[in-house]
Amino acid sequence: MAATAVRYLRSVGAATTAGPAPVDPLPRPELRAVADDERLPVDPAEFRRVLGHFATGVTVVTAHDPDGPAGFACQSFASLSLDPPLVTFMVARTSTTWPRIARAGAFCVNILGAEQGALCRGFAVSGADKFAGVRYGAAPATGSPLLASVPAWVDCRIQAVHTGGDHLIVVGRVEALGAADGVGPLLFHRGTFGRFSG
Repeated sequence: MAATAVRYLRSVGAATTAGPAPVDPLPRPELRAVADDERLPVDPAEFRRVLGHFATGVTVVTAHDPDGPAGFACQSFASLSLDPPLVTFMVARTSTTWPRIARAGAFCVNILGAEQGALCRGFAVSGADKFAGVRYGAAPATGSPLLASVPAWVDCRIQAVHTGGDHLIVVGRVEALGAADGVGPLLFHRGTFGRFSG
């Protein structure tokens, strides 16, 4: 039956096989990735200047690993979740302190008061003994260094770590926390310390 149909189609000049699909007459743009010269560059100095208008609190994130206490000044701290209780902070991927905190698996966020700018500066330097002359005890849940006289603290275990460009986003599960009333916060705005007044 099929052979008969093919002979008939040939006799009338019809095609017996499917030919190429019809060509779309409309021009189609070539698909490609966005080239580097097409991206709007953001100048790092301008990025820092503009975002410096956002006032933040100031903390010192501490931990205790086998080599002793470790810590660094951090202004990128925030509460993340109420249930479960989670907080977050960001740390540069080039930080030499972060591997020690990661190894400890826990940390304490020491929230600094208005008069503790010098304490923050001491923890902002790299390569020095940041705990020299600094009084501290052990946070109740993790044993991380709890700095003396801070108005508030949050004791955490590391729950997750995510990449975020040149920083890491650390999520901590809150194990214990505490605060003292009547102490104003240390603020950071446009490259200088300040205090809340109102």
